[in-house]
Amino acid sequence: MLGEVQVTRLGYRAAGCENLYPTDAQLNLPASRHSHGIRRLAALEAPRGSFEDAQAAIMRQSGQQIGTRQLRELTLAGAQDVAAFYAQRERTVADGKDLLVLSCDAKGVVMRPEALREPTRTQAQNASGKLKTRLSKGEKQGRKRMAEIVTVYELTPEPRTAAEILPDPENPPPAASPRPKAKNKWLAASVSDDASAVIAEMFNEADRRDPDHKRQWVALVDGNNHQIERIKAEARKRKITIPIVVDFIHVLEYVWSSCWCFFAEGDPAAERWVSEKARQVLDGRAGIVAAAIRRKATTLGLDANQRKNADRCADYLLAKRPYLDYPTALTTGSPIATGVIEGACRHLVKDRMDITGARWGLAGAEAILTLRALISNGDFDQYWTFHLAQEHRRIHASRYALGVIPTPA
Repeated sequence: MLGEVQVTRLGYRAAGCENLYPTDAQLNLPASRHSHGIRRLAALEAPRGSFEDAQAAIMRQSGQQIGTRQLRELTLAGAQDVAAFYAQRERTVADGKDLLVLSCDAKGVVMRPEALREPTRTQAQNASGKLKTRLSKGEKQGRKRMAEIVTVYELTPEPRTAAEILPDPENPPPAASPRPKAKNKWLAASVSDDASAVIAEMFNEADRRDPDHKRQWVALVDGNNHQIERIKAEARKRKITIPIVVDFIHVLEYVWSSCWCFFAEGDPAAERWVSEKARQVLDGRAGIVAAAIRRKATTLGLDANQRKNADRCADYLLAKRPYLDYPTALTTGSPIATGVIEGACRHLVKDRMDITGARWGLAGAEAILTLRALISNGDFDQYWTFHLAQEHRRIHASRYALGVIPTPA
């Protein structure tokens, strides 16, 4: 706000050595020309919207005009200590009555060719379009790299019944009381690390909150087999028992897709049929529902193409049956839907990384995702204090060691 500032300070010189300025260390001046105030604005504004919007916001607040490349560099520098910040946090033990919910999902980010994983990059290089002026069915213009998003939050358990989840239209239950909301949400996301590393970080956060494993843990997934296997592996390594629940909304979508094998589009009977099958799944009879769907397709004499979605639904129900123990989840008050992580995917990835025309490099995408998660967690102010201390250690502490420079008279 004051424009250019000139500082006069004492310097020490020695042959073959870089000049030393003790005042720089006292003021914790950055190594480059941009002040920590500008760097803080960059770390806040760049994850919020496009880089052009961030440049305009910084100009409005500080009067400083920053180029796009400089803004990206400041963003990378601002995110470099986030992992160390979370690693050094003290353990906190919360109320043992609340559930500790762990959930994970993945979302694609359109990347530049050099930032793609090797199989995707090879596939993109070998792809050749059938037409010159437009994409054909199954062809892709922008290739994506999957970002893994995880969350840990606490939830007051509230037992429910299947009728409260899917009420009978003819016998609706009384109005339900407001549901408990997720508390103390923590998010993390990475496009550079694989799912195993990010899920391990999720378990580390859960361990920080419940180091003695006295609380009830619950894992919510959308059915991704790799994520399920990684959750099992982390649970075994930490010697804990954690039930895994597949999102009921995903199950419901499979049942809806199967119903159109048997009913005409828009037929009210389809809705009644889906409600009946979904309630049976909530009652713990997923295997029976799968058998009934196959039997109905066979009875109607549908060929392989006509019954494809029905068989797909039945296969899904049978494959995920170990994770469809909804009766136990409802009785213990555990959640059965992944709304929290779905919202996190939209907020962290889609709202920022999916801006029209955006193509990301690996380092830039990782920095933006890291900072968006940090800000969403409400930890930015604490992190920035930690980051400035780390900057002082990196830039000044080793060079201005006590006793190396004489105290001026």
